[in-house]
Amino acid sequence: PAQGAAALLPSTRMLLKRREVAEVEQELQSQREEFRQRMERLAQRREQLTRREQQHRDVVLQFEAFLEAAAARRDRAERRAGEERARVAARGAEAARLHRELSGLLRHRESLARRLRSLCRFGDYLRDALATLGQFQDVLAMLVHFGVLARARAALAQEAEAGQARLAQGRAQLQQYQEETSAELLGTNNELAQLNTRLQAAHQDVLQWESCWARAQSTATQKTLLVGQIKLAVLNLFQLSTASLKIPMDVAMEDTEAQLDMV
Repeated sequence: PAQGAAALLPSTRMLLKRREVAEVEQELQSQREEFRQRMERLAQRREQLTRREQQHRDVVLQFEAFLEAAAARRDRAERRAGEERARVAARGAEAARLHRELSGLLRHRESLARRLRSLCRFGDYLRDALATLGQFQDVLAMLVHFGVLARARAALAQEAEAGQARLAQGRAQLQQYQEETSAELLGTNNELAQLNTRLQAAHQDVLQWESCWARAQSTATQKTLLVGQIKLAVLNLFQLSTASLKIPMDVAMEDTEAQLDMV
């Protein structure tokens, strides 16, 4: 085979060399096109990752805004609860005062009732004493006196009943305010728990996309190293060719495409 290759005409060898160079150039062109397509896909993927990262950042900012709004609502609820507790305490103090007043009225009523019973028990004695002591001018004056006592008793009973009604109303309002405050605080705590869950999910998505971005950057670095190796191989081939053919090297070191054209 060596003798057969040596026996080839120079023009034939030149054609073979040209065909070999054309094949190499075609393969390099195919590799360049494939590399360009990969770089375009990588750029598109990087742009998608950038958009997704911005979207996740927007979501995180929205969640933070939601948390701030929820904190403000919670502060307002706590402030209203404090005010409500103060009002409840004031109502409790008023209810205690009314209860004491009612107790005093009941004791006074009982005292009047005991006095009335004692007067009824000693009615005969009072009638006998009426003539002896002269406290009342007549029986009518005595009846008027007992009528006044009866009206006083009825007024005290009515006032005691009104006090009982006010006490019951105050207790009902106190219970209603406590239930409303408890329900509002429970709703606020549930909303905060939901927002914290969504925030944690958003953080997980951000970490996942940051990992994808790191892998993409690593792949881009590997591709860049591969491009450098290809350029170095083309430069070596160019230098060997120009040295072998003894032609001037008037192409820049970084102009890889011109070096390929020369080869």
